[in-house]
Amino acid sequence: MVNQLIKGSIILLIIFIIALLGAFIYAYNEIKIDMDKIVNYRPKISSVILDSRGNKIANIMKGEHRLYAKYSEIPGHLIEALIAIEDTRFFEHNGINPDAIIRAAIRNYKAGKKVEGGSTITQQLVKKILLSPKKSYTRKLKEAILAIKVENELTKEQILERYLNEISFGSGYFGVKTAAKGYFHKDLSELTLKEMALLVGLPNAPSFYNPRRHLDRALNRANTILNRMRELGWISSKDYNEAIKEIPKIYKGTLTQNIAPYITDEVVRRLKKEFPDIKTGGYTIYTTIDLKEQKLAKEALLYAYKRALKKYKESPKTSTLNGALLVVDNKTGDIKAMVGGVDYKKSAFNRVTMMERQPGSAFKPFLYQIALDLGYNPATELTDVARTFQYYKDGKRVIWRPKNYESNFVGFITLREALVHSRNLATINLVSEIGVDRILERLKPLKLKHVPHDMSISLGNLGISPVKMAEIYSVFANGGHLIEPRLISRVVSKDGTTIYEAKNQEIADFTRPEQAYLMTDILKDVIKRGTGRKAQVPNVEVAGKTGTTNRNVDAWFCGYSPAQEVIVWFGRDNNRPIGKGGTGGAISAPAFSYFFKKLYKLYPNLPREFEVPEGVYNMRDGVLTELYTDISPLPTKEETSSSDEFPDMF
Repeated sequence: MVNQLIKGSIILLIIFIIALLGAFIYAYNEIKIDMDKIVNYRPKISSVILDSRGNKIANIMKGEHRLYAKYSEIPGHLIEALIAIEDTRFFEHNGINPDAIIRAAIRNYKAGKKVEGGSTITQQLVKKILLSPKKSYTRKLKEAILAIKVENELTKEQILERYLNEISFGSGYFGVKTAAKGYFHKDLSELTLKEMALLVGLPNAPSFYNPRRHLDRALNRANTILNRMRELGWISSKDYNEAIKEIPKIYKGTLTQNIAPYITDEVVRRLKKEFPDIKTGGYTIYTTIDLKEQKLAKEALLYAYKRALKKYKESPKTSTLNGALLVVDNKTGDIKAMVGGVDYKKSAFNRVTMMERQPGSAFKPFLYQIALDLGYNPATELTDVARTFQYYKDGKRVIWRPKNYESNFVGFITLREALVHSRNLATINLVSEIGVDRILERLKPLKLKHVPHDMSISLGNLGISPVKMAEIYSVFANGGHLIEPRLISRVVSKDGTTIYEAKNQEIADFTRPEQAYLMTDILKDVIKRGTGRKAQVPNVEVAGKTGTTNRNVDAWFCGYSPAQEVIVWFGRDNNRPIGKGGTGGAISAPAFSYFFKKLYKLYPNLPREFEVPEGVYNMRDGVLTELYTDISPLPTKEETSSSDEFPDMF
């Protein structure tokens, strides 16, 4: 009787096993879940923005923050640590480990709850990418079947690569490379054995073992992993003892680690059309920025901002005053620093690139350059007297009586002195003498928008952004050549291929080098003894021009050294007047000076004197004279008005 019962039980067990095997084979063939998500693994990968020296400006992402690591980048000990604690027979099984499943089932039954899992690394990968987190026997069966299918499609190394890039390590870090950068500020190749063990211990319970909040737990978990590696003979007792003692330094920080948000936003804005997946495609974006100069630029803007707040007795919490500062290399047009506002947290609006304001007198050098190119000389006398203009607007007669900032006039004044002291009346009379149509024709290479076709051009009555101002000021800083400022130098795809590379963007020749130098020499005087005295930099030649619009609404300082341009703007975001004395010379010039003083301490070998091009003279018959060129000769007593034709400059 007993033998019959045993025999019957064995038969039933065999039938059960056959049925179970049949059900498994049927399920294996019937499950149609898309395997492409694992086989052709394409996770969201964060892109990184770097400065010109390879220093990180920011990570940019959408959803998950992930930096991808190829299998070849992952240290061997890190792989061993993972296998030691998660799936010791990983390289032996075909996706599922029956021994582990049975062992886990027995332990869980005895404990009356789940205390151990039997899933292999492959099963965990399947669960993470293909299945819902909802627990059920059906899902567990699918998990096992899909794990076998994955093992048939991929190598063990490919599975490990996908696993270590997919899983969460807490703190918003997805993938082991991201976690290494986030917690330790290290590349994978720089990790210590203890740091590897700590990372491997996180996916089991990322919040519970988070080293930023629970370092002791994380260290204990890491020590358990190290002990397991020693038991398996994968590390020596010496390595184990050294690693046990180590307490890694854990860094705190944001996911983006964004240290220059105005630049980051501008990079994304410029690239998102050509690269719609800019935040998820794993790009490396190299910019022209120098983070050391970026730091100085931010300091310079805040320095001038605080001076202005003190002057007007305003609090930064309630003040509507704001500013912007842009630094551009003279020769290449590379943007070295960009600060779009005094406080990004209060306003992410980038005033360097997205704002257009009237430049006021900062536009005058272009009018005077045209005059020089028409044969005027810095010593040519201009008429500084009041005039009345009338014109019709919307069918109504308008009377315009412009005046100087000082509300006086001096009669006759040289071209140099008129610009040095920013005399409005002399400028207006100069434009009237040359003719608005001729001025507009000569301005065309600058590609300006909203240029007025009337005498108001004399006072800079047009909208322009600081980045455009930097572009047109390159005419003076770059020897007559117009250079478009550039921010992005190249973009590299996740596989290391350069898919975009910027070229030198020389747009046009606006004037000849010797003619541009005449303007530079005048603008040097603006800073030495004119309206820009607060922009002076000891032991460095600098040139520039102030700009203040009607009622002190906008305050500009636009200038350059022999190496770089700096454009500074201050104003109120509500377009109200800055206040009494809110001029470019008083408010913006100090930021220019602050920046260059610090810059030449940082980079003392930058050129300090402007080069004088051939064709510029300052002596006649052994006597020093005003500067002159063949196009802009010294005036004579019988000097007559300039020719109606442009000189042949090119």
